[in-house]
Amino acid sequence: MLRQYKLSDYRFRLILWIGALASLGILVIGSANAAYQTRQIFGLTLGITLMVIVSLFDYTWVLNFYWLIYLASAGLLALVLVAGREVAGAKRWLNIGGFQFQPSDIVKIMLIVFFARFFEEREDEISKLKTILFSLALIAVPLALILKEPDLSTTIVVAVVFCTLIFMAGLSYKIVGGILVVCIPVAVILMSIIVQPDQQLIRSYQLNRVYAWLWPEEYPDLAQQQQNSIIAIGSGQLYGKGLNNDEVDSVKNAKFIMEGQTDFIFSVAGEELGFVGCCIIVALEFLIALECLLIGRRAKVLSGTLICCGMAALIFFQTFVNVAVTTGVIPNTGITLPFVSYGLTSLVSFCIGIGMVLNVGLQTRRY
Repeated sequence: MLRQYKLSDYRFRLILWIGALASLGILVIGSANAAYQTRQIFGLTLGITLMVIVSLFDYTWVLNFYWLIYLASAGLLALVLVAGREVAGAKRWLNIGGFQFQPSDIVKIMLIVFFARFFEEREDEISKLKTILFSLALIAVPLALILKEPDLSTTIVVAVVFCTLIFMAGLSYKIVGGILVVCIPVAVILMSIIVQPDQQLIRSYQLNRVYAWLWPEEYPDLAQQQQNSIIAIGSGQLYGKGLNNDEVDSVKNAKFIMEGQTDFIFSVAGEELGFVGCCIIVALEFLIALECLLIGRRAKVLSGTLICCGMAALIFFQTFVNVAVTTGVIPNTGITLPFVSYGLTSLVSFCIGIGMVLNVGLQTRRY
């Protein structure tokens, strides 16, 4: 379970990037809504502590319990639907003993761990039909439960991370090419169906968000949040208006950005830190994901590589979705910006995942 490691193998650079990004996030959260800043500081302290503790546990030992991890993840998601707290028509939160958390954030990390071991054990037959179908059946359960909450954005991110893992596990390029040939026209067909008023594929509020994204002038009330986000980012220009500013023309100060400390934290950063601040945030997210990949390249076993690639994919795609929403590239859908947005469950979960990546780095191949 615990092993002796060399301090020289510890990736302090990765912790540095995370500390810098999370600290920047705390500053922006304080500017967006000061009431949440102290709790985010507590979350970061807890997250870093757990990161260091997890980094000292042998990940190959943890992977011995991969089926228990999978069952626990499915159980948590099922419990949300049964006993979760409903907010705005969605059940995404569990309250246990006064402690409230969002299981889907934890499940993202648990599924990466599970499939890392699952694919490692089937490395030689990863391209066989039975393995592909079995893995699809396994990922379908948590995806269906998350979608039922409903949480479409998390469902999409988890699906993309799963695709990354199975590809990195050695899935044949011929199969990948065949899937792309089928999926691209299917995606076009689905999009054409979704924009129809009588469709049954997505919920009405999700359809309205697509309409507001495509035709904001015709749906001003629904498009207001995203349009205000774009205005806020643009108004920051190169260097921004400064944190905690009191300018009357500030979109944030006028309360035109809802959930500025969570899903739309990038909008606040854009307005107050400008283009330079936004570039720093995106660059730090990229550096963290890149560091995960670099560690994964030298992992001693496939499961270590997959854990690192899974975390890199999760950070990269979740960052992309959050930034794309706030800049109007894709329809509005709620998801946090890794290490920046307010949310203790999200922050701590990412830190635990990075802790496992750090342990992979402590057990690299020797050349």
